[in-house]
Amino acid sequence: MAENSKIEWCDHTFNPWIGCTKVSPGCANCYADAQDKFRKWTPEGWGAGKPRKRTSAANWLLPLKWNIQAPLFMQCTQGCRFQSTEAGLEDFCPVCGDPQADTVRPRVFCASLADVFDPEVPSAWRRDLFFLITQCHHLDWLLLTKRPELVVGQLKEISHGPDARWDLWADWEQSNGLPNVWIGTTVEDQQRADERIPELLHIPARVRFLSCEPLLGPVDLMHVSTPRRQSDCCLGKDCGIDWVICGGESGPNARPMHPNWARGLRDQCQAAGVPFLFKQWGEWLPGCQYVEGDKERLHEKAQHTFDDDNHSWWVGKHAAGRQLAGREWNESPELDNLTSGGRER
Repeated sequence: MAENSKIEWCDHTFNPWIGCTKVSPGCANCYADAQDKFRKWTPEGWGAGKPRKRTSAANWLLPLKWNIQAPLFMQCTQGCRFQSTEAGLEDFCPVCGDPQADTVRPRVFCASLADVFDPEVPSAWRRDLFFLITQCHHLDWLLLTKRPELVVGQLKEISHGPDARWDLWADWEQSNGLPNVWIGTTVEDQQRADERIPELLHIPARVRFLSCEPLLGPVDLMHVSTPRRQSDCCLGKDCGIDWVICGGESGPNARPMHPNWARGLRDQCQAAGVPFLFKQWGEWLPGCQYVEGDKERLHEKAQHTFDDDNHSWWVGKHAAGRQLAGREWNESPELDNLTSGGRER
């Protein structure tokens, strides 16, 4: 589904800088931190008080290239996304062979190795990033943060002062978010849902989304405190959340995800008419997901038993796959049908 990214819900990944600080249980086995220890990207390591590293000027030019190539991006009726060799003239999808495809706006996941709204990032860097975002108006920028409570304040900060290029916040507030920016927050458990979702709903945005990965417990989105709403449900065009991504944890210390946690999010999304994308099981495959031949094919390394006597086996990310209840879930927002981004919450 991705040209320059292996992440299932985007087409490109762009890191304007590298480095972050762990702030909640979902960060415990941070893959970016683990890679940094091996690759030595940041000069003094990861965490609070450690300087972030801005990426190269050449890297900052990549989104401008993707913006030019944007008319070549297509999506077939099965949800596969790919880059055409000639705009709009592909006879079939090179991924699944589907004969029908239409052009689609490429999605850029910004800061997979950092957090755009990390308070320890220099404001000047963030100002440069948003200027770049406004130049790449053919790309949809997906900004995922664990710090939604800081977003509005930081947007106002980079909009004023001697180095301000333009009043970003004035444009943002007037248009209820930049037209090519989606804002999301990570929700790994109920506590983070209760803390972060209300903060996310205060941010004007065309699309608001949740990344429930790594999912570490059940999450009830039907009873989240949502100020100024008649209902506590935060899902749907009238409530604020337009998309939910769900996934288990991967890596050497991955924690297992109970199948009911993933099913619960899917069922809530279906009830509210909200797109649901299931990214992966992670390293652990629940027993209910086994099909004929798996016991012989898979080489299990460990077993985990949940409190309700459900079992999961460590089979590895590739073998565990990303099917939930017998199918892949690749739903995403249809922007023509969204009305939520055009209103102030």
